[in-house]
Amino acid sequence: MSDTDEIEDSSAPLIEHLAELRTRLIHSAVAFIIGMVICFTVWNPIFNFLTEPLCSTMANRGQDDCGLILIKLQEGFFVAVSISLFGGLVLSFPYISYQLWRFVAPGLYKNEKNAFLPFMLASPIMFLIGASFAFYVVMPLAFDFFLGFQQTGNVAETGVEASIDFQGSVQEYLRLSIKFIVAFGLCFQLPVLLTLMGKAGLVSSQGLADVRKYAVVGILVLAALVTPPDVITQVILFVVVYGLYEISIQLVKRVETKREADLRAQGLWFDDDDEEVEDELMAEFDEDDDEDDSGDDDPSDDPEGGPDDDPEDDPGMVETGR
Repeated sequence: MSDTDEIEDSSAPLIEHLAELRTRLIHSAVAFIIGMVICFTVWNPIFNFLTEPLCSTMANRGQDDCGLILIKLQEGFFVAVSISLFGGLVLSFPYISYQLWRFVAPGLYKNEKNAFLPFMLASPIMFLIGASFAFYVVMPLAFDFFLGFQQTGNVAETGVEASIDFQGSVQEYLRLSIKFIVAFGLCFQLPVLLTLMGKAGLVSSQGLADVRKYAVVGILVLAALVTPPDVITQVILFVVVYGLYEISIQLVKRVETKREADLRAQGLWFDDDDEEVEDELMAEFDEDDDEDDSGDDDPSDDPEGGPDDDPEDDPGMVETGR
């Protein structure tokens, strides 16, 4: 076989993988477009659902009117497009995950499939839990905090108090709501990510526990970046993410315990005490070898004499000299 034929044979699998990847990407893009079109036709009910935390909070404060305004003429259209993009991604995410699994699964062993598949199933579930927590718990608290800066105007004989009323922008409210949902949804992926890394041997429970103080600082910075500048939301996000970090440590420890049990069953696990005893025995063996080597190199221990022997002690050598 010539070199050209070998190059063509080696490049054939790569071309097949690229063709398979192209097919999966096309299917995912089509699913996303279909989901986006569906959400565009019903963007009004979706927007009404997203404004539920704001309207409920304003109703609890005695404000019945929770209407938002359009600051720009084209703002309503871009709001509908934003809702369509976000909703299309949510609707098509299960199918996109399925296409990703179909592309990756043929290259995995059976044990790798059994390890990877649960994490693919847990990831969207944890994202949904995080998004629900943000929508039903965090957003009402944050909106109540923000609406507390309103002021009712009062005209009196002594003076005039300016009225501060909330008249929110539709696009700005949508951007803030999506930011809350995505931020908490991604933060709830922390146990899935760290457990998967622990199963792959990239992190350990002891290592995660040792860097706990650095994790606290990182979580504080993350809470300050992904949340609005209010203390309540930042504290809630910090408490939740730090709790997830501690849960991740326990999950990684459980993975390590299971791995140790499997290795013990196969007879491939060695305790640290056994390794220390083996190291001590090897050290003593090396010391004995060093002593034997040093004894052989000493000429004084040689019964036949060495080059430094006194010739007078050998009668034969004395006779020859005469």
